[in-house]
Amino acid sequence: MDIKGKLIQKLPLQTGEGKNGPWKKQEIVLEIPGQYPKKLMISIWGDKINEALLNIGNELNVSFDLESREYNGRWYTDVKAWKVESAGAGTASTPPPASSNNDMGYVPPMQAAPPMVDEDDLPF
Repeated sequence: MDIKGKLIQKLPLQTGEGKNGPWKKQEIVLEIPGQYPKKLMISIWGDKINEALLNIGNELNVSFDLESREYNGRWYTDVKAWKVESAGAGTASTPPPASSNNDMGYVPPMQAAPPMVDEDDLPF
């Protein structure tokens, strides 16, 4: 999935040592534009972290996967980025994907129903 938004917060870089070696994780918060702007926290792991792009106020295009897991009877969902790029980097001529709004649960406003007419056109 892809999403475009403005970087509004950059959480502290997390690092550690696992059984497969050292790891690092950067969490960011994007504000997604719309009638009711939404905020989304996204995790960026390892070599996908590009400090040059991660400046507050930057417009970003983020490609990500959703993943849920269960722990002690509770479910947790992660938004993991697999590509982060500047929204101005060659995307001006490419429109955003049509599904980008629906990825965040966007529902378009309902159209007004035509007025009810009392006349009956049926021949019986």
